Amino acid sequence: MQSPSEKIKALGLVLPPAPPPAGLYKPVLVVDKFLYISGQGPMKSDGSLMIGRAGDDMNIEQAKLAARQVGLTMLATIEAHFGSVDKIKRIVKTLGMVNSAPDFGDQPLVINGFSELMSEVFGPDNGVGVRSAVGMILPSGIAVEVEAMFELY
Repeated sequence: MQSPSEKIKALGLVLPPAPPPAGLYKPVLVVDKFLYISGQGPMKSDGSLMIGRAGDDMNIEQAKLAARQVGLTMLATIEAHFGSVDKIKRIVKTLGMVNSAPDFGDQPLVINGFSELMSEVFGPDNGVGVRSAVGMILPSGIAVEVEAMFELY
């Protein structure tokens, strides 16, 4: 059985740079056996953010790719501010926020991009937790933002 870090390499995933905090908060916080990750946006490898609005200038597949990119950004944040992803036992909770037009109702399908990546990296049991997916207006026009909580070994 491969570790999460081995799966990242085997899948050929490229993690973007971990973004600096955009305000007064901690990117990660450990409480007891839980790792909390502040909201992450879709950071590209060049350090720019994926911007757009689902149901307006982005279709479901484009928004889903942005959600997957948020997952890569979150993995980069974990490595930069906490250490190895191999210290994570499972994902517990995800809050996925989609920058979406008022008549767009497929936020859960968009956030699947994040959830599918976590399942690939941590496995079909430990990579799937409870989840919410909502639509809203996001800062700087980013397409998707996700915050999450993980259980540690």
